[in-house]
Amino acid sequence: MSSSYTIDDLRKDVAEGRIDTVLACQVDMQGRLMGKRFQAEYFVESAWKETHSCNYLIATDMEMETVSGYKATSWEKGYGDYTMKPDLATLRRIPWLEGTALVLCDVLDHHTHEEVAHSPRAILKKQVKRLEDMGMKAYMASELEFFLFDQSYEAAQASGYRNLKLASAYNEDYHIFQTTKEEEVMRAIRTGLQGAGIPVENSKGEASAGQEEINVRYADALAMADRHAIIKNGCKEIAWSKGKAITFLAKWNYNAAGSSSHIHQSIWSLDEKPLFFDHTGKYGMSPLMHNYVAGLLAHASEITYFLAPYINSYKRFMAGTFAPTKAIWSKDNRTAGYRLCGEETKGIRIECRVGGSDLNPYLAFAALLAAGIDGIENKLELEAPFVGDAYGGKGVREIPRTLRAAATEMTESAMLRKAFGDDVIDHYTRAAEWEQEEYDRRITDWEVARGFERA
Repeated sequence: MSSSYTIDDLRKDVAEGRIDTVLACQVDMQGRLMGKRFQAEYFVESAWKETHSCNYLIATDMEMETVSGYKATSWEKGYGDYTMKPDLATLRRIPWLEGTALVLCDVLDHHTHEEVAHSPRAILKKQVKRLEDMGMKAYMASELEFFLFDQSYEAAQASGYRNLKLASAYNEDYHIFQTTKEEEVMRAIRTGLQGAGIPVENSKGEASAGQEEINVRYADALAMADRHAIIKNGCKEIAWSKGKAITFLAKWNYNAAGSSSHIHQSIWSLDEKPLFFDHTGKYGMSPLMHNYVAGLLAHASEITYFLAPYINSYKRFMAGTFAPTKAIWSKDNRTAGYRLCGEETKGIRIECRVGGSDLNPYLAFAALLAAGIDGIENKLELEAPFVGDAYGGKGVREIPRTLRAAATEMTESAMLRKAFGDDVIDHYTRAAEWEQEEYDRRITDWEVARGFERA
């Protein structure tokens, strides 16, 4: 899906002085935008064809450490370049940054100019191509939740992230009056994203003090992942410009609800016919949808890492918090990991409620599609829907409780190795191992407070 802003539009804006900066961005393993700020005249002259970046950008951690143990990049190999090739279908103006346009780039091998297999965008594009070869396409929508704070990022950092002041003092789920008090930021987010070519549906208060949700229109899988990455970066930039801070941590505080990224999925034909819908099927579900959802469930543990990639991600999975603990499906039931929505309509879809707001959308979407495609290819049978409170469900499939457990499931997954390739799975296994290693040797405030005197 292309934005309506073209390279010719950009050239005109540059010539007439409306745009002076172009952000050329790739997406890293954490789902962040990384790249360069180009002088616009130079970009439209030549850089729109390609630019370059250090290959460590998709072999690093949150702290930008040069992590050892990767096959693709290392000090021994000299940390050379990758080629960044702008995908002009993603080109857009960025209204909240003065005189600025942005384009997302595919990451190519510097020598062969083939896509780097472990780059997040390439991983998703591979699964999209598998579907296209089957005569199908995926539509997806991700609902992003986050917490809004009255401090700036700089003030939060200076305080050691203690005594932070949330934008509200009470649970503001669907509250209009409370969210009116937050409109300076939330209106700027809605209008900014809309102006950047991302169709916004709404924002709302979420299920904790200071918690927000932003919802945008569904799109094909790649376009939605692109939107998701831009939304997260844009929300942070807009909040920062207002002297506020936003966090997409999955669980920022023990006493607060977690922040999710629910992912809605449906499969359509290439000529836009809804393949999940069958008016004769129970709940309006087609046999293809049965197979797809069965694939999600059969491989639920294997794909969890791509929905919950950090130590902190697993602290969100708590009973009674609207974050799931069981990887089962149910009809319009928010206690289940997978919820059937839009029954008996052509908008029928499955919502994955497992992922947190910290996920990388390209990796999460790709993992879900790989699992669903496996269900379709092998005509997996769908189990009966769960009924009731899934938190109390006995003898049902559970979501892995730790990053360590999820990483083991991922690395041992024959399905993921076939879908993504061994080198890709080994690459992300190393990312998970490093996250665990870094955490295991850290001392937390909780440990000190608990044991300083009493141990």
